[in-house]
Amino acid sequence: MAAAFKGFGEKAIPFLKALDFHQSREWFHENRALYESELREPLGDLVEVLTERLDAAGLGLRGDRKRSLFRINRDVRFSKDKRPYNQHVSAILSPDGTKMEEGVLFIYFGIDGCRAAVAWWQPKPELLAAMRKAIAEKPAEFRSMVAALKKSSLALDGEGALKRMPRGFEHVADPELATAIRNRHFVVRHRIDPASIHGPGLADEIIDFTLRARPVLDWGRKIEGRVGRGKI
Repeated sequence: MAAAFKGFGEKAIPFLKALDFHQSREWFHENRALYESELREPLGDLVEVLTERLDAAGLGLRGDRKRSLFRINRDVRFSKDKRPYNQHVSAILSPDGTKMEEGVLFIYFGIDGCRAAVAWWQPKPELLAAMRKAIAEKPAEFRSMVAALKKSSLALDGEGALKRMPRGFEHVADPELATAIRNRHFVVRHRIDPASIHGPGLADEIIDFTLRARPVLDWGRKIEGRVGRGKI
């Protein structure tokens, strides 16, 4: 049984703003108890509640408070930006509960906004090639997925798309299909009002969004299955 999610603490976003201002390990350790109670523990509760409800809905996305939460500490080894802490907290729910799988639910709460995304983010080359091939050769399936998203007031996000057609797809003339083929990710996003994160209704909002975004998960899983069987 998952822990009940009651919402993030009222000091959650103010804590992140203060952390971003100080960017000090000393300050963080002095205020770590506030981070745990206002942010990390509620985020763990949210992940477990979402896991239970998404499992019941048959979406095959899950996580837990140990593996699914991203660290508040930044990896600064190869970055010019040496600030030690993120300005947000985030987590990922995936088919196997790890951060390594594809076709996921990502949730993010920070000083620059709050959001959720259902995503095939940077698919492995073989899968991305198969997705592009499916768009070109099975356009009816792709258009059906897009139409289902549109019916739920959602759409694929074109952020990070290639400016030119990838090699082997130059022959695709249809503008809608060509735009989709240039995608490097297949993502559906949902903005969350920061004022809504302090109550249990946040879980309902994310579940509703994930169910509405299900067509892009199902479309990708079908292609992923063909790749796994060697039928690209």
